[in-house]
Order: sequence, then C-alpha cells, then structure tokens
Amino acid sequence: QVHLVESGGGLVQAGGSLRLSCAASGRAFNSYSAAWFRQTPGKEREEREFVAAISRSGESQFYGDSVKGRFTISRDNAKNTVYLQMNSLKPEDTAVYYCAARGRLSAVAGLYDDWGQGTQVTVSS
Repeated sequence: QVHLVESGGGLVQAGGSLRLSCAASGRAFNSYSAAWFRQTPGKEREEREFVAAISRSGESQFYGDSVKGRFTISRDNAKNTVYLQMNSLKPEDTAVYYCAARGRLSAVAGLYDDWGQGTQVTVSS
C-alpha cells in the first residue's frame, strides 16, 4: 500500500494555471502507475472523472478528452512525486482533484485502491 498526499489546489481565474503535486510514501513508488481523477458534488467515488495517468517509468501518459492539450502529467520517482500541470483552466475544471496509484495503469476509478485525500481546485469565470 502507498500513502498519497495532494497539494497545490486553490482558486484561479479562467485561463490561468495551477500545478498539483502528489507526494507518495510507503512502498517503492516506482512500482506503481499513478493517475489523477476529479470529483464534482453529487458524484460517487466510482464516478470520479479520469483526468490523466502515467506509467511507472513516466514514459507513457494518457489523458481524458476534456483535458487533452491543456493538462500535463509527470512524475519524479526520485522524489516519489507525481505532478499535474493545468493550463488554460476553465470553470468546468472546478472539482476536487484526487491522486491514485496502482500497479497496472488504468483510467477506471473503481480499480484503484490507494487514494489521496483530495485538493480543491476552483476556477472562476
């Protein structure tokens, strides 16, 4: 099991940028793929929207359609940290953003067992 802590959320105007961080501790983080999901009010955990995922080595990245071209996921295994750079933010990006980890990379929230506590991102129009 790996313990995850997100940071970097906040309030930003539309068109602005934020960078989220997810710090991991516990078992060797480079044995886990990692992903970002987001959740809006009224949605259950299994309904969290897939944002981005990255392979164990960081060589492969995948994105949800709504964020392609605007968000970039990266990782630094030496620092046990995954990042989400969010540019050209829109009001519809407002959500609680969660970091998750598992052995095999997936875009399905229900397949992840290890989650952070979430960080709020609010984009004003």
